[in-house]
Amino acid sequence: MENTPATLLENTHQEIARACKASKRSPDDVTLIAVSKTHPADRIAPLIDAGQRVFGENRVQEAQSKWPQLLEQHEGIELHAIGQLQSNKAEEAVALFDCIHALDRMSLVKALAKAMDKAGKQVPCFIQVNIGAEEQKGGCAAADLPSLIASARDADIPLAGLMCLPPATIEPAPFFAHLAKLADDNGLDGLSMGMSGDYPIAVQLGATHVRVGTALFGARG
Repeated sequence: MENTPATLLENTHQEIARACKASKRSPDDVTLIAVSKTHPADRIAPLIDAGQRVFGENRVQEAQSKWPQLLEQHEGIELHAIGQLQSNKAEEAVALFDCIHALDRMSLVKALAKAMDKAGKQVPCFIQVNIGAEEQKGGCAAADLPSLIASARDADIPLAGLMCLPPATIEPAPFFAHLAKLADDNGLDGLSMGMSGDYPIAVQLGATHVRVGTALFGARG
């Protein structure tokens, strides 16, 4: 069978449904974010036509270059910022995105709160946790999480939950389970975790949002 966008999307939904069945969850509780970073508009449009409505971009500038026209042409699209966000891009991110997955430091709390207040727009945010304590990765240290959550709440930033990128070469399940426990301990429901290589495991461990690129678009060239 040819791997059309519709086929790839259906296959991914079936994988999510299987993982949900194994963990006694409803597939309706899992949001599939199609990671469209590096893909041009003409690669994204067929996936929209196949029914996908939630997309993720890493960089504000790239999203600005391709999404305004797509948003004009298609209704009901949700755009999520899933990459590290610079504080000086907070205004632009708040203007363009419906959700931000990489709130990870106090300076960004302040920048986003100011941008949301100025725009009169509340954008739900996931706090990114550096779940593997990797120096090269963004994210808040687990020990610093309660204070960052408190600061975000004090700044009236709506918190959607926690997000993580587990270490690439290690079994991800313990890291997903750790993130779920951190969310539970801090009264948060959302879990943005799992990508093309491991999203079924993430779903079984409670993911509410999975960020899938390669399984939907194919390998980047």
